Amino acid sequence: MQEYYPNVPQVKFEGPKSDNPLAFKFYNPDEIVAGKKMKDHLKFSAAYWHTICASGADMFGLPTADKTWGKSDPMALAEAKVGAFFEILEKLQLEFFAFHDRDIAPEGANLAESNRRLDKIVDLIEAAMKKSGKKLLWGTANLFSNPRYMHGAGTSCNPDAFAFAAAQVKKALEITVRLNGSGYTFWGGREGYETLLNTNMGLELDNMARFLRLTTEYGRSIGFKGAYYIEPKPKEPTKHQYDFDAATVIGFLRKYGFDMKLNLEANHGTLAGHTFQHELRVARTEGFFGSVDANIGDLLLGWDTDQFPNDVYDTSLAMYEILKAGGFTTGGLNFDAKARRASYQPEDVFISHVMGMDAMALGLRIADKLIQDGRLDKFVEERYAGYRSGIGKKILSGSVTIEELEKYAIELGDVTTNTSGRQEYLEGILNQIMFG
Repeated sequence: MQEYYPNVPQVKFEGPKSDNPLAFKFYNPDEIVAGKKMKDHLKFSAAYWHTICASGADMFGLPTADKTWGKSDPMALAEAKVGAFFEILEKLQLEFFAFHDRDIAPEGANLAESNRRLDKIVDLIEAAMKKSGKKLLWGTANLFSNPRYMHGAGTSCNPDAFAFAAAQVKKALEITVRLNGSGYTFWGGREGYETLLNTNMGLELDNMARFLRLTTEYGRSIGFKGAYYIEPKPKEPTKHQYDFDAATVIGFLRKYGFDMKLNLEANHGTLAGHTFQHELRVARTEGFFGSVDANIGDLLLGWDTDQFPNDVYDTSLAMYEILKAGGFTTGGLNFDAKARRASYQPEDVFISHVMGMDAMALGLRIADKLIQDGRLDKFVEERYAGYRSGIGKKILSGSVTIEELEKYAIELGDVTTNTSGRQEYLEGILNQIMFG
């Protein structure tokens, strides 16, 4: 069997003193943290689209990384990518992966040909999964790249595009079921608008609900038992996307009565003007936490840079929310991240994953210490202590009337005491746990 990365050995844990760029410093798969192995907490996944397809091209320049392995025929290249991708999974000890349909097989002249191409490549993926034991975290369909989706897919003003998109998702769901995927993700890449001057927002949102109902019900009818996810993103490629952030998507799901979870991406959260911790907190508070696309964005740039996570403050607070949510019951940490354009050598694919996996492992360790330390939880509990008795208890129970509140306020005279929020104290605790 061809080895695509002969200069890369299997990456192993060597500890924080190692200077080997192809070794884990903090991610020790079998280390027990909070009662489980690290690998079982983190459930790392590689994204097919970035890991094996991204070549460093951008709007201003041609590809910098050669991921063709001498193949010029599109199907021959698709076959080679399967071998290269599973070698990456093996050498990085990644248990899961995720893909779009058009990542794994090139689109044909028509839908029937596209489906035949998919079936051929899925045969290879299925065989590679059986041999390696790797698992599909989730599948999805690319409903944004082809010009037919210039006005969206489920929200398109063109019913022909709606029909084509539904047929494409039907096939992607069949593939996900065949590969025993634990989830299926909907991302509305062009489900939004550029201007309201030409947009019937009500019709588009209703059609998006119709689209999701048709496709999700079909998935269940063919035996898909996994989780359905929607992935929020506020903008790019459209100016305003309907799946703006966690709160917006939750409102949509509740309005139309869908039993779905959220696949939350760090970079999408910051594009929406939130921290990643905020998006995770909203999802877990409301009961919609599902899976995570692990990355980070450059806060000085206004687009989705999809960098590997490197900020340990960010990963610690993210893992804090994930542990507080009970950990992953359906999803995992999918690296929707790519090496930088100038990091073009084959080894850089591995080095970037190593760095990201180490950053998330550090976050897991620190989050567990924060929870075990207990000071954050205790402070928050005491901050709201007024709701455990008296008027506060009556407010929470719903037994108080507006007239009672008025009488209480008159007798109170004024609100003369408040407790300090002590933000700096809490930030100091975080620093102490991280570096103490």
